[in-house]
Amino acid sequence: MSSRTIRSDERGIALVIALFMTMMVSALAASMAYVARTETLSSQSYTTMAHARYGAESGLAAATNYLLSTPYAVTAPGTPPDPLTNYDTNVSPVRRANAAVVLSTVGGGSNYPVNAVITAFGAAAAGTLAAGNATVTYGARATLLGLRRVTDSMSGNTETLEKWEITGWGSRGGIGASEVEVTAIVDRHVIPLFRYAAFATNAGCAALTFGGGSTTKSYNSQALNAGSPVLLNTDGDVGTNGNLVLQGNTTHINGTLSTPRTGVGSCTTSNVTALTVQGKATVSEGLVELPQVVTYETPPPPSPMPPTTAVDMNSSFTCGVYLGCATSGSTVTLTADPTNTVPYSSMGNVTVGPNDLVLKEGTYIFNTLSIVGTAKITTNGKVTIKIAGQGSTSPLSLLGNSITNSSYDPSNLQIIYGGTGNIALTGGTATAAIVYAPNANLTLSGNGDVYGSMIASRMSVPGGANIYYDTNLAARAVTYGRPVLSSFTWRTF
Repeated sequence: MSSRTIRSDERGIALVIALFMTMMVSALAASMAYVARTETLSSQSYTTMAHARYGAESGLAAATNYLLSTPYAVTAPGTPPDPLTNYDTNVSPVRRANAAVVLSTVGGGSNYPVNAVITAFGAAAAGTLAAGNATVTYGARATLLGLRRVTDSMSGNTETLEKWEITGWGSRGGIGASEVEVTAIVDRHVIPLFRYAAFATNAGCAALTFGGGSTTKSYNSQALNAGSPVLLNTDGDVGTNGNLVLQGNTTHINGTLSTPRTGVGSCTTSNVTALTVQGKATVSEGLVELPQVVTYETPPPPSPMPPTTAVDMNSSFTCGVYLGCATSGSTVTLTADPTNTVPYSSMGNVTVGPNDLVLKEGTYIFNTLSIVGTAKITTNGKVTIKIAGQGSTSPLSLLGNSITNSSYDPSNLQIIYGGTGNIALTGGTATAAIVYAPNANLTLSGNGDVYGSMIASRMSVPGGANIYYDTNLAARAVTYGRPVLSSFTWRTF
């Protein structure tokens, strides 16, 4: 066969190859177009999902804000417009008429006993957001998970604490339409009122100061050894809404420091650090970062308010008009009303000394209270001292031999003051007390010991005094914290 014949037979292969290459290029172009379209749709879908989630979070936030608002609080469960008898609080979710209690922005979706609340929730927790040329619609529903009545151990106020599961939803239509739900729990927790050896409510620098070799430790007042505390080098926790300053080489916090502040080092008004150390002082169990500031309720004013006249318990003191009062030698003894509802002893500006003072079980109201010289105050039973502080910048000054509470149970001696004045204390051999003065400035001077817990706005322990926290206090008195959002989850449709 000739070579010309062979070349003639091969002439068609070029066309086949050309067609094949055209098909490959077409397929590649189609694939690229598909990928480009997929990427575009995916991007669009992601964008609409993000818009829908913003809407869902808006619904969640709006519903939460309403349930924490004053207009809702005046008609909330436990108030006259909505008594707790409307609810079965023994189950979770709380039930009404054999159904879970629900508030919803969707018409007909609520099962709540007060129509005004249903209407207000629907208006507050629903709305729209602009998202470019599109509109995001949002709303919410809330399910009541729990109700409980709690009495604040110091203020005496009783509140109904609610626990809600809130779901916000957001929806955006159009290309890549998306719907998202975001769910969270809003709750107010019951917490121990006295959790620390010392707590300073002030949020600034040097809100809490320890120096001169002062320390904190702990003990259990229900586990004494031959009537004396057994001290432990742990659980002597302190806290503040601001900054702790430690000074000296032998100053030690045998526990944790709790504060919403962060960082260690110099403190300024524009940069409030958690801890400032001067010397070799230590916090043995480290820092605990609080999620928010700790709020302590201001105790209500004493009732009845005491007079402001001077009462000097000196060698010439006579009981006179004071009920439940007796003198024996150099000792004055006060006995409160045995029903513990109306104090017999409501006195003005009391100065103890040189006579000693014995307080028997009950509640005592003084305008101011101070000790001079070597005089001392001794308690017998469960004693509460309420300070009014009218017209005084230094309403409480317990120096010298201070106060003796030989039970070592600080709940047997509670000192309560709601004002902003200055408090001066000195510890002693058996000074066991709770000091609750969340707005006052407190100085614990000398090198004596205090067994219990102290709360003040600012607190200074400069001279080697020791505070021993009674771990039994955690179960003795409670308060309620601020509302907290937790347990966030979300899903898309």
